[in-house]
Amino acid sequence: MTKTATLVPRHAGTAGPLTSLAGLLCEWLPRQRWFAGKDRPLTELNLLSMTELFPGCLHVLVEAGDCYQLLLGTRERPAPHLAHALIGRAQQGPLAGLTVYDALHDPRSARFLLERLRHPGTAGPLRFEADPAVRVPSGLAPRLLETEQSNSSLVYGDAFILKVFRRVQPGVNPDLEVPGALAAQGCGRVPAPVAWFRTAYPMGATLGVLQPYLPDARDGWALALRALAAGDDFTAASHELGEAMAEVHLALASAFPRGRHDDGARTAAAMAERLTAAARAVPALRPHVPNLRSAFDALGTCDPGPAAQRVHGDLHLGQVLRTGGEWFVIDFEGEPSRPLAERRAPRSPVRDIAGMLRSFDYAARQRRPWSPKWAHRCREAFCAGYAGRAGWDPRAEPALLRAHETDRAVYEVLYEARHRPDWLPVPMAAIERLAVRGG
Repeated sequence: MTKTATLVPRHAGTAGPLTSLAGLLCEWLPRQRWFAGKDRPLTELNLLSMTELFPGCLHVLVEAGDCYQLLLGTRERPAPHLAHALIGRAQQGPLAGLTVYDALHDPRSARFLLERLRHPGTAGPLRFEADPAVRVPSGLAPRLLETEQSNSSLVYGDAFILKVFRRVQPGVNPDLEVPGALAAQGCGRVPAPVAWFRTAYPMGATLGVLQPYLPDARDGWALALRALAAGDDFTAASHELGEAMAEVHLALASAFPRGRHDDGARTAAAMAERLTAAARAVPALRPHVPNLRSAFDALGTCDPGPAAQRVHGDLHLGQVLRTGGEWFVIDFEGEPSRPLAERRAPRSPVRDIAGMLRSFDYAARQRRPWSPKWAHRCREAFCAGYAGRAGWDPRAEPALLRAHETDRAVYEVLYEARHRPDWLPVPMAAIERLAVRGG
């Protein structure tokens, strides 16, 4: 039985299907990995727009605390191969008697979506655009990747990948803006956008981006775990990864306006505020707060490092791919929970470096017994590779690096406590290490 819920129309023409979808979406949305409102009851949804992309497939933007993008398929009878994508059967309204499901799991809908991207144009408030210099063939077989978290991705014929943003915000998404700008700079470390779609109403938001797919690539996380399991050294790959990331940072500094050097006091205050909020939510963090604050306070007197610039924003081993002996960087969306304006703002490149250093530690702790030497060697190799290309060594100012690494570990503690409690000991071990250094 569905929960009692209401859908409030915000756009003309959406009132009809409201009574059909309200209860179904109220139950289905909180169960999705990418839904951020799991900590509060969902009783009212605001329908921002609804567009029939093609018969049997509705594009929906719905407000449930945040704005979410849905592609909903409707059929008279549920297809066996779509059982795992089932949302429910509408009991009332114009869709009464029809089965509603997540259309991204439907190969037919996925093929139609690609055709929309191959032929730029509009559909209601939606605008489909493409790079005219790139030809996307028709008839590419789609498959939905099942490892997604905050978004959903469709791979077409092992040639292209379409990232569909589930949680959307007004304005251009960095995952469209940044790869496009880097391609214009001639940076080959990032796959360039081929096609994309946006909405003119109600938010002017980026909804999805199509890019070349690297079929033989393995992400850095998988490669690191494989090296650990085999007892292999990973320092050479880490050094090359540092070089690749320095190239990306240099290209970003050229492609976008740079900011000032970080105001140490302001940055420290923002980090301390995040620490206070995290400690309220995670009691295990509270005994370490005084010493962790000392890491942030040091920003007021240490060298601020390079000037602020556009950065990746959520860099870790899962955001880099290796194929043909080369590293590529993907997923420039940043932390989806952060406001879009914040994710697009210039930041210290040390933020990205700290994220990767924490990722080496995460990988090392997947092996028992844990060997901190493996993580240390990878961290040193990454920094050395970065310094060789960037002309600046992130290890040159330990207080700066420690502050950013501490801030990242605090973010990890809050994330794991909310989403993966079994993983909480990993960032907490880093917190204990960083706090001791601050004592």
